[in-house]
Amino acid sequence: QVQLVESGGGLVQAGGSLRLSCSTSGRTFGTYAMGWFRQAPGKEREFVAALSWSGDITYYADSMKARATISREGVKNTVYLQMNSLKPEDTAVYSCVARVSTLPSRRFGEYDYWGQGTQVTVSS
Repeated sequence: QVQLVESGGGLVQAGGSLRLSCSTSGRTFGTYAMGWFRQAPGKEREFVAALSWSGDITYYADSMKARATISREGVKNTVYLQMNSLKPEDTAVYSCVARVSTLPSRRFGEYDYWGQGTQVTVSS
C-alpha cells in the first residue's frame, strides 16, 4: 500500500501562485507515475496534470497548460504542482494520485492510489 499526503493548499488572491506537494509513504519502492486531479463543489473531478516515473513525460489539462508545472523528486517519490496566475475557477480540492506504471494517465480510474486532498481557494 502507498499513502499519499498533500500539502501546500490555501487561500490566495487571483493572479497569485501556490506550490502543492505530495509526499508518499508505505510501499514506495517501485515505479509510480503520479499526478493531480481536482474537484470543485458541485462539479465532477477533473484532471490537472501528470508525469511519468522518469519525469520525462508530462500531461496537462488545457486549462492549466500555460500556468502549471508538475515535477518530482524521483528518489522520494514526491511530486509537486506549481500553479501560477491562479483564477477563481481554480478553486477546488486538489488530490494527488499514483499508479503502478511508468506512464501517466489522464483518467482517474487508472490510478491505484490517491490522497485526501488539499483545498485551494482563489479569491477574486
